[in-house]
Amino acid sequence: MEPELKEGNQVLVSTLNFNNLKGPKKMRDSFVGPSTIIKLIGKNAVEFKLINEFYRKHPVFPVSLVNSYFQTEEDKFPCRKKNPTPPEIV
Repeated sequence: MEPELKEGNQVLVSTLNFNNLKGPKKMRDSFVGPSTIIKLIGKNAVEFKLINEFYRKHPVFPVSLVNSYFQTEEDKFPCRKKNPTPPEIV
């Protein structure tokens, strides 16, 4: 299923074709972002505002290399401490 893409949405971009990332391939992040969609180019491509780390990359990617980004509670409130679950006593 294709992610719903609209201008202004935040998405994650696949690092499948990023050759300049450091470290072994299996230890790298599969996706980077979130990046904001600037415009849709037809049905098959999307132009992004990339994060500073990847400013030299061409900002247009195929839709197949894009995933929707859903903001979590930890992203909204980074200072909030998560209470650990107590151990089960058997």
